[in-house]
Amino acid sequence: MMHAESQQNMVEIRTLRKSFGSNVVLRDVDLTVKKGEVVVVIGASGSGKSTLLRCINLMEVPDSGRIVVGGEPIGQQNKDGSFRMFPEKIVNRKRTQIGMVFQHFNLFNHLTALENVTVGPISVKKMAPAEARELGMQMLTKVGLADKADAYPSRLSGGQKQRVAIARALAMQPMLMLFDEPTSALDPELVGDVLQTMKQLADEGMTMIVVTHEMGFAREVADRVLFFDAGVMLEEGTPEEIFTNPREERTREFLRRVLSPSAPGTTGSGRPATVTAIR
Repeated sequence: MMHAESQQNMVEIRTLRKSFGSNVVLRDVDLTVKKGEVVVVIGASGSGKSTLLRCINLMEVPDSGRIVVGGEPIGQQNKDGSFRMFPEKIVNRKRTQIGMVFQHFNLFNHLTALENVTVGPISVKKMAPAEARELGMQMLTKVGLADKADAYPSRLSGGQKQRVAIARALAMQPMLMLFDEPTSALDPELVGDVLQTMKQLADEGMTMIVVTHEMGFAREVADRVLFFDAGVMLEEGTPEEIFTNPREERTREFLRRVLSPSAPGTTGSGRPATVTAIR
């Protein structure tokens, strides 16, 4: 969780816009994330949550706006209003400092868990293989998978694959971690270990932006919750504010639906909900 001494900004986004054809996905989004802060982004599918993450590390190039990560701009608005990426050298260096964990694990099936974790440090950071292996084992130990170092992805459960993906991102020693619905492809019984790993990172002070439908995680771990609707950050606040007394009717409607679509006290996936009922 965020500590008082870590108040400098890690991410600053101003008037960020992104469209795909005529579909406007992000509409003048302003967002500041402080160092050590855990920000959870919620909202219906298609509300712009994942696109926001992909713009932060320039997997998607915004139409306009300004993005600063770790005090260094990686892109900003030209005088004509269009978005200008900074030189490739700057962007690539910044990307190595931003860890990204996806819904689908994107592991290399022909590499062991340890090899998946070490490939980035060796190929991108030019780390010596022995040093990378030591670092990789440290990261696998952190996510509770040291005993799976020599296992190939085909021998791992979905939850184990996702924890290897987290270890892989951590091996690049990022300043910021982005999680794009990291548990949505997992069977319910496999979710807990992944969420626990993420909670551990939060407790250690990692700056995190997490897109998720796991409302219990948002309630327990987030410093701040953002609700996105139709490309707009409609509401933000502490978990207590968002989950017990949201200001916007659209937020209340979304939370009522996601917390009890099929039965009282369950999330959309049927998992137990650990958040207070919405007023």
